[in-house]
Amino acid sequence: MARRASGTLSDTYFNRRAGLVIPDFLKRFNAGAVRFATTRYPRDMATPHIAAAAGAIAPAVLMPGDPKRAERMAAAILQGSRVVSDVRGIQVHTGTVEGAPLSIMASGMGMPSMALYATELFRFYGVTRIVRVGTAGGLSPRVDTGDVVVAVGAHTASSMNELRIPGLHFAAVADWGLLAAAMAAAAGDPRVVAGTIVSNDHFYREFQSGYHEALAAHSVLACEMETAALYGVAAAEGRAALAICTVSNHLLKPDRDMTPADREQVFDQALKLAVAAALS
Repeated sequence: MARRASGTLSDTYFNRRAGLVIPDFLKRFNAGAVRFATTRYPRDMATPHIAAAAGAIAPAVLMPGDPKRAERMAAAILQGSRVVSDVRGIQVHTGTVEGAPLSIMASGMGMPSMALYATELFRFYGVTRIVRVGTAGGLSPRVDTGDVVVAVGAHTASSMNELRIPGLHFAAVADWGLLAAAMAAAAGDPRVVAGTIVSNDHFYREFQSGYHEALAAHSVLACEMETAALYGVAAAEGRAALAICTVSNHLLKPDRDMTPADREQVFDQALKLAVAAALS
């Protein structure tokens, strides 16, 4: 996409599209009224949401949604783990795994929170790869509670990625190298399934009748609330991302749901694959 020297979007790009109506917010963006996307912080300065010093966060980061799960993961796998940031209850744990540096940080819930943290990690802290290690609700008959889903791509009805390139339905997909490394580490485990998922904005929304069945019929494995935003940010920042989710409940088999305690603690296989991918 063409850009002006100031970093704002070029009017020419839009005007060449005959008949395209330019929304008011894009006119303001083009005019330079909106500049948050190109903000840069000095490398020795914390961002508004991460207080780590330069170099304190590893190039590879694992991101569960839950801060308690992040703490448990750090205790389970990191040697020499230390907390390098603690802002708004979100800690960043940095240590090593077999001598390789690795950080673990929660993303919080939802696409806006994921996009915020992923952007700051990629853009300001030199992170090159993020692997989400989360939970998801099963949709497909191919998966059951306790299975691990490796997300090849993430559908969404959210506007998070739609606004990136107006008029385009952006394909939010995983990094191939990370995906291949995770599947190699699975070593043919039948309870590890690769495929597409869907990222929703709402947890309690009443979806129209047949919505989940239609997703299952289109081979969508599971639903969650973060991955489409993570893949979109990674694409925009030229970095790598992957999501690996444990199926904690099944929307079409409600009698198989995990307990809240299980959701916090059951992540061993997903964590193994995530580490293999992150350090590949």
